[in-house]
Amino acid sequence: MSSWRDQILKEFTPKVARLTLVADPDGLLLEEGILEGIRERGFELIPFEDHIAFRYAYESKFRSRWDRGEHTDLVVVLRSQASDLSGLPYDLLQAGRRLSFNLGDIFPNLSYPVVSALDRGDLDALYEAQKRHAPGQLGDNATKEFVLRHVFEIAPELVKQPSDLLRVLLRRHYRGQRIPADLDGRFILLLRQSNVFDDWPLETLVADREAFFTFLQERWPIFLDREAAKGTSGVREDEKPYGLSIKGPIELPFGHHDIRVYIDNLFVEGLLHSVPHEHVNTLSKTWVGIGVRTAPIEDRSRRLGKLIDSLEASIPAEDAKHTDWFHFARGWAETILLANDQAEAISEPTGERIKNLQAQMDAGFAGWLFKRYAGLVNLPPVPPVMLHHLPRFLARQMGEDHTAKIALIVVDGLALDQWLVVREALATKQPGLRFREQAVFAWIPSLTSVSRQATFAGRAPIFFPNSIQTTDREPALWAQFWADHGYTTNQVVYIKGLGDGSLESVSEAISHPQTRIAGLVIDKVDKIMHGMEMGTAGMHNQVGQWAKQPYLSALLDLLFERGFRVCLTSDHGNIEATGCGRPLEGVVADLRGERVRVYPDLSLRSKVKERFPTALEWGSIGLPEDYVALLAPSRQAFIQNTQHSVSHGGISLEELIVPLIQIERRGE
Repeated sequence: MSSWRDQILKEFTPKVARLTLVADPDGLLLEEGILEGIRERGFELIPFEDHIAFRYAYESKFRSRWDRGEHTDLVVVLRSQASDLSGLPYDLLQAGRRLSFNLGDIFPNLSYPVVSALDRGDLDALYEAQKRHAPGQLGDNATKEFVLRHVFEIAPELVKQPSDLLRVLLRRHYRGQRIPADLDGRFILLLRQSNVFDDWPLETLVADREAFFTFLQERWPIFLDREAAKGTSGVREDEKPYGLSIKGPIELPFGHHDIRVYIDNLFVEGLLHSVPHEHVNTLSKTWVGIGVRTAPIEDRSRRLGKLIDSLEASIPAEDAKHTDWFHFARGWAETILLANDQAEAISEPTGERIKNLQAQMDAGFAGWLFKRYAGLVNLPPVPPVMLHHLPRFLARQMGEDHTAKIALIVVDGLALDQWLVVREALATKQPGLRFREQAVFAWIPSLTSVSRQATFAGRAPIFFPNSIQTTDREPALWAQFWADHGYTTNQVVYIKGLGDGSLESVSEAISHPQTRIAGLVIDKVDKIMHGMEMGTAGMHNQVGQWAKQPYLSALLDLLFERGFRVCLTSDHGNIEATGCGRPLEGVVADLRGERVRVYPDLSLRSKVKERFPTALEWGSIGLPEDYVALLAPSRQAFIQNTQHSVSHGGISLEELIVPLIQIERRGE
């Protein structure tokens, strides 16, 4: 078979049985490619995670259709440790065809515990390697080394000097690869067998992406001093006190040809930051120039040009993984920031390149969403991919540490580019903060009542149809989620309307000795957005001004002092949009957003679509059946033709991919 998926997908033939039950202990049916293949064959899938949620979706969407004599191809997936279906209700077991899939059948010669720890997106490379190399029966350690070599391109025996190790770590952390802890442990053990890396803090640098980039950032000025000294004669200057927070070797081989290829991208994409240097005139004319601070306009222009080059060459394909779009979105956020900082200084050709890149990105992302978005909903919550995964992601952390306290801060309306503005302000005020940056998908339509409510409910919007037009039930949904995980109402708090003023209510709530979980909503950015007349640049300016005020920094201090882990996210982003006209729909629309209109049925939406032929009809993925969305065309809004606004509700990259940041204070 050409792919491991074929072994599974061959079992899904339409019209064989209206109900198929699958024991899936390894979560194989929730992999993006499998989900897409199953849906292409006409099947719909419901995971069986808890009785109440399942029964609601099953009865409302499928039983009623069967009672009307309609045929459906429904797949119910049970993820339990055993490859049997005994945990399913009796009426399903009586009615359904039964299947079972597991990793042991697909990779019979490899260690099951090692393979099962892998991200499902890594199975393609492993399956290909298994076919090509036919390794025979391998034990745990041999499987770990086979996976390191053929999946992650790490050959421990070839890492013999600092430049080799640096190349491996740069490739891994630049790509944001998730490698299981057991594989990291094996790699470190093999490295430690020689004494070459005795002074390297391998346990930190191998697994911790943010610490690795801090390690590089701290040593870059040292390298620049050495580079500058090459051009001078005479006695070497005394060593400067560099004050390194990450222990390890002082000097790194940044100039090695295998390393230089990464350094440029790291500075361009904002993962490393240029530094001032007394020999700037000399150094800026060499290959290290991207990492030396010169005149602000020159710095920005150089970075922007290289960013556009990089993004033009890396727009994800239609079958890309969601992580490819996360990576792209981070680079695009940096581009937006640079392009709107003194936009008048940008040349006309550069402005045209940005517009063309934006158009290609919008078309590519929309095509990908229509093909792949439905598959994101049921992906495993670790790591989280969509906002409703966050409570389960946090619950997993609570389960691993029974003394933990967790705060989820939702900054309503904060786009990824605006997060970069906030991060800069926080890092300036508190240099001891460390930001572990990820991203997640908001819900479509990207509205507060849909996306933020799903965040606090820990469920898709289909499960709160009665409150989907409002956010009033968020406290109850948040409390209910944690009650289902064994926490009492006294241990859970929810506070909204934050962003300025006093922190007294927060302090009182989280200082209660029983409080373990806090859900906090900051609505300041959303308020800025809805009053914004100066577009994206105005958003950056006002969000930056707000972030420089004491409020957010003081809130973080308060949470850290009370022992909370802090996770910050947003329910949706925003874009600058141009009017395409207002639908004249009278009272038929349930919601009249600038970027989206919502109707109670398909026929009403179709009538409005006739007047706006380029508007997008969005399906009912994860939504109640009477919540029918019409999305405004790309970069447009349902407002007067001459108007501009900063708004949300649609499917642009900036609206849908939002920051997910774990904030830590060094030393805690």
